[in-house]
Amino acid sequence: MLMLVTGGAGFIGSHIVDEALRRGVVVRVLDSLRPDVHAADARPELPDGVELIVGDVRDARTVRGALTGVDVVCHQAAKVGLGVSLADAADYTDSNVTGTAVLLTAMAEVGVSRLVLASSMVVYGEGRYEGPDGPIRPPARAEADLRAGRFEPLDAAGHALRPVLVGEDDTLDPRNVYAASKLAQEHLVASWARLTGGRAALLRYHNVLGARMPQGTPYAGVASLFRSALQRGEAPRVFEDGGQRRDFVDVRDVASANLAASSWTGAVADETVRAFNIGSGVVHTIGELAEGLSAAVRGPKPVVTGQYRLGDVRHITADSARARRELGWVPAHDFDSAVSDFARAPLRAPAGA
Repeated sequence: MLMLVTGGAGFIGSHIVDEALRRGVVVRVLDSLRPDVHAADARPELPDGVELIVGDVRDARTVRGALTGVDVVCHQAAKVGLGVSLADAADYTDSNVTGTAVLLTAMAEVGVSRLVLASSMVVYGEGRYEGPDGPIRPPARAEADLRAGRFEPLDAAGHALRPVLVGEDDTLDPRNVYAASKLAQEHLVASWARLTGGRAALLRYHNVLGARMPQGTPYAGVASLFRSALQRGEAPRVFEDGGQRRDFVDVRDVASANLAASSWTGAVADETVRAFNIGSGVVHTIGELAEGLSAAVRGPKPVVTGQYRLGDVRHITADSARARRELGWVPAHDFDSAVSDFARAPLRAPAGA
């Protein structure tokens, strides 16, 4: 089997390449080596035998060439992170939405019918909650509340809400530009599958951490920001009160989920697209992540700042039972081992350096 991994020189993509090779899969990588992710003068160190095509997924000619002989595409190429400001909107849309549209068009032309898409739990928006009267999805938190240190979502009557796990069939409510672009990718893939008869697994990643995370970029995730601070000898700075609930999943487990999804055939005969939450299945807080990383390297204790970012959600944790049941995927790394390994693992060279 020949697998094309778009974004295969990146953080998650490179681990998918490793896992595919371990399972005897032949791998080709298409990566633009974006300067906001990769060091300017560093050639990616891909394993022997992996063909690297340096090119943009938005370039139709390049993509068609990369698809020659391919059996399955693992689409990781994307601009990630919450973004710095609304000025990032066009780049998110162009990179993620247009890039996916070009890829799907080329797959239809060349005749490649299997796809694994890197989606994200951000498509759910704020997580699912139980209120006094049952399930509720609260509106976006008001800036006045955040400024006053009131971080927990409330219902319309001001009652406290209890966060619960989100399932794949729950309401989708993207609350920032990046999230909107990931949901648009899912919709495009569903259209492609209906029109071509192709099959696609949509993997909604939780908060991924591990070796080769990017650093020196404002688009990095919170785990990378904490790890980079400790590497500089500084205390991790925790926004809000640190009580934000997340599911932190080891990148090696995300890679194995992609390989499991690459052979997904559908639970029923006419099912062509299926979403899967990919997480460890255990809820932790952002504060616990910071404390774990600091303890692992005996670094400065985290500082809880009370700062906030508009567009951040308070709690988002999802049920990953479907992936375990239907893909036969089981994460192999628990929170403590994943954090300990990540605390000592090398990060990639700073972006653009």
